[in-house]
Amino acid sequence: MNINLDIAKTYIFSNKKLTAVAAMGVVLGMSIYIFMNCMMVGFDKSSSASMFKSIPHIRVYNDDVISAPLIKDSGKQFVIINPKVVPRTNTITNPKLVAATILKQNNISIVTPQVNASVFYNNGKSQISGLASGVDIEEANKMFNIKSYVVEGNADDLKNVQNGVLLGVGIADKMNVRTGDNISITSSKNVLKIMKVVGLFRTNNSVTDKSKSYINTSLAQQLLQKNSSYITDINVNIKEYDNARQYAERFSKLTGYKAEDWKTANETLMAASKMRKIIITVITFSILLVAGFGIYNILNMTISQKINDIAILKAMGFRGGDVIRIFVQQGLIIGFLGIVLGLTLATILVNVLSRVYVGGDIGFFPVSFEPTQYIKGLIFGFLVTFFAGYIPARKAANVDPVSIFRK
Repeated sequence: MNINLDIAKTYIFSNKKLTAVAAMGVVLGMSIYIFMNCMMVGFDKSSSASMFKSIPHIRVYNDDVISAPLIKDSGKQFVIINPKVVPRTNTITNPKLVAATILKQNNISIVTPQVNASVFYNNGKSQISGLASGVDIEEANKMFNIKSYVVEGNADDLKNVQNGVLLGVGIADKMNVRTGDNISITSSKNVLKIMKVVGLFRTNNSVTDKSKSYINTSLAQQLLQKNSSYITDINVNIKEYDNARQYAERFSKLTGYKAEDWKTANETLMAASKMRKIIITVITFSILLVAGFGIYNILNMTISQKINDIAILKAMGFRGGDVIRIFVQQGLIIGFLGIVLGLTLATILVNVLSRVYVGGDIGFFPVSFEPTQYIKGLIFGFLVTFFAGYIPARKAANVDPVSIFRK
């Protein structure tokens, strides 16, 4: 084994330029593979974090049926196919019991009720349509981490100011209001309330910042002319949010209400994310394969150049397995050098670009150090370099020394 390794090292250092070219191919392939996958994971985390600033992992609500077939004849044909059915209510009956039932399930982080009211924000002649979420600010902060993106004022003031409102910065900018100012809110029930702005928040999601606000639950109920038991949504956060769909199905059966997970509510974004993952995976894996072909071609050239040496080795008693080991070890050594340098280059790229501020809804460049991606890159890198060395090594192992000496 030591002799095989010595021969492999000799072939590597006897042609340093070809070795450097092959190693550089692995360096580029490995660094781009890891960087692109870290960016993909980082972008998914950034996108999820942005969504979870305003939506829960699972939303439980009463889904009213507003149009349904009513009568069928004997031939199973609809007689009344599009009736205008007026929903009686969209509230959740006994919301405290429903919330307590969900909270008893495994892996539940937090459960909190919410009242959503469609409103108009008014200040002088300015009027903006939006959504006011009636919440308990302490529970809502645990779920959405509201306090972390409050840029002006104090979210806790909602507890002390009954007619307080926490506005998105987009609404505040359009209406030219700041903390301490008064605005009026008109609900869909034509209820008018004078509100005091207790703070402003910025989620970096322009749609949310230009339409959403937080108010007290009791005030939201008053805007909709409902009593204190009126709740439109029960928001649920779970410990493993990627499994939200399975939990939503369970909650729907458990409570009898509609339970919608965050992936279902954002199907277009999920489809785009899936497509992005497929594209990045194909591109990065193709780059690694190209690097593997570089090693394969160089070992093929080495075998062609060293065909007489291989014949002599076999004539001296080296077996086909020994020849395979020599060239596989040569490929793995080149691959190891490329992988180490590729991991280093990928780490530098991740660290540098993670500090680049791109602005908008994204903020800093969405890439982060992901150990699992490094491990994947390490495994794929060694597999590619192994087979890149093994395939031409099989050719070298089948060399007939007698036919070579005759030539």
